[in-house]
Amino acid sequence: MFARALLKSIRDYQRHAGRPGLVHVLLRKYARARHLFWSVMTASDIDPRARLGANVRLPHPNGLVFHENARVGDDCMIMQQVTLGMIGAGEYPVIGNRVYIGAGAKVLGKVHVGDGARIGAMAVVLEDVPADCTAVGIPARIIRRQEREMHERGSSVPPTGMALEPHQSTTPCLISPECPAFSDG
Repeated sequence: MFARALLKSIRDYQRHAGRPGLVHVLLRKYARARHLFWSVMTASDIDPRARLGANVRLPHPNGLVFHENARVGDDCMIMQQVTLGMIGAGEYPVIGNRVYIGAGAKVLGKVHVGDGARIGAMAVVLEDVPADCTAVGIPARIIRRQEREMHERGSSVPPTGMALEPHQSTTPCLISPECPAFSDG
């Protein structure tokens, strides 16, 4: 309920921003007041000028911080405590379509996150994330490409170049440091 109300107040503000006429000025002010209310209720700071695509989902909209120039594509899911912010002047993140951003992740600076990418919980993304890739860690690094990409290539060899045994998965082990996904090679 809170997420829906917060997103509606942002979209209403954007709908009336810059449009001439007293009605639009009053509706924009009303939308801004609602936005402030829902920002306090969710402890979030999503600038109403941030561009959010269609069907953006915020399942737990608390502690979100989005810069005014941040861009989020369609069908994205953004979990709690996520920051989309700047590092330097004019450096803001652009998030593609169908992106998942895990709890507590930070996407900072002039970063492009490609379509279908996944950002792990608590990751700090400072560099571009290609489409259909998963990035985790501080600073974030790519740990795998999505299986769909491997299927499209017609390959059963994961991007690390390691052949799979019949019982192995393309999903890297995130617990063991011996996991090939963590090697630098």
